[in-house]
Amino acid sequence: MWPYPKIIAHRGGGALAPENTLAAMRCGLSHGFHAVEFDVMLSKDGIPVVMHDPDFGRTVAGSGRVFDFTAHELASVDAGSWFGAAFTGEPVPTYEQVHRFCSENRMWMNVEMKPAPGFARQTGRAVAELTRRLSAAEIASHGPGVNGRHALPLLSSFSFDALLEAKAVAPEIPRGYLVSAIPADWQDRLDELGAVALHTNQKNLSAKQAQVVKKAGYGLFCYTVNEPMRAREILLWGVDAFCTDRIDLIGPDFF
Repeated sequence: MWPYPKIIAHRGGGALAPENTLAAMRCGLSHGFHAVEFDVMLSKDGIPVVMHDPDFGRTVAGSGRVFDFTAHELASVDAGSWFGAAFTGEPVPTYEQVHRFCSENRMWMNVEMKPAPGFARQTGRAVAELTRRLSAAEIASHGPGVNGRHALPLLSSFSFDALLEAKAVAPEIPRGYLVSAIPADWQDRLDELGAVALHTNQKNLSAKQAQVVKKAGYGLFCYTVNEPMRAREILLWGVDAFCTDRIDLIGPDFF
């Protein structure tokens, strides 16, 4: 089952704001989205920060690697000017900052863990422990909310080990397993993770595969759907949810 929102703003604001920034979260919210996906990795001092690329150069000017800088140092770099002058000086936020913003604005979160090589379990542990602490009120209430707005964040990752560690330290936080293409042993992997959903690239998904996953009782999430016609097609296949960059074309109430 999938108790979460159906349409999710990719990296906060999709194609309309610098990804994985608080500006992006504000952009998604301004377009009516109460569900966002974003990426988290660890800084040098082990603090989860919101960033997609491990290397500088695309969304952060200069050279270097995220895990060679402390969270405090990352907060002083410019993660917005690459997108537009209006966003100059937008910092790399911590996961805690983004979580608090989303919680205050009743936005559900799909948190994709992106560990650096060799840091899978450390990343899974740090993100899960922080999520558990920041979501203490929701955990205590035992009420996920039928519209998803009070639901616990969903931790997802391509890293099986990161998800295993997240399960070990915070089993109450739901998990989704990310794959580019659905492997033959997908159900065994979801079972071992105690995952609630399979996340996959919509380009590699078939109607038959969607039906098999849904028949097995799992949620099915796709990335990244930017064309309304394709969005309608996969929803008709039984796909539960997807993220989109085109939040200007595919709104939160789309179908």
